[in-house]
Amino acid sequence: MKKNLKVVLVGLPGSGKSTFGRQLAEHMGFTFVDLDHQVEVKTQSKIPEIFAIHGEGKFRELETQVLDELLSREDSYVLATGGGAPCFNDNMDLINAKSISVYLDVPLSTISSRIQASKVQNRPMFQGLDQGEITLKLKSLLSQREYFYNQAKIKLSGDDFSAELMMYELINQLRS
Repeated sequence: MKKNLKVVLVGLPGSGKSTFGRQLAEHMGFTFVDLDHQVEVKTQSKIPEIFAIHGEGKFRELETQVLDELLSREDSYVLATGGGAPCFNDNMDLINAKSISVYLDVPLSTISSRIQASKVQNRPMFQGLDQGEITLKLKSLLSQREYFYNQAKIKLSGDDFSAELMMYELINQLRS
């Protein structure tokens, strides 16, 4: 693998960006970075607080700033973005210019089950929703965001992909 390789995972909330990202980073011997966490560190505020106090516009501005700072670093890492990050402020263009982007295209039924089984309080967007409502929300998000996700250099589809498969795809991408 080449030095200064940045792998950026995009996809819907619950698609496995953080879980798969940690596995992939460990497999590659890279650091794992979570964009939302980095925004929280920089602002010393939780994301729901940023939304409540400053609104989504300010959050998206901060998210883009932190993303640009991360993509300018000289080290190699796997970065999990928030689900909306690629869809604002030309972030997908920035991601593609400075990294290998990977779209985790997971079936909505799988994501819906994951979200319902996880702690929904960690996902304010889905609080108070039953599984049917979660699926409808995901369909709406996908219709808004899929255009951006599909610009990723690599697309992994299904609900069971491995770090080994990703390594194979990365090697192919680096060769081309």
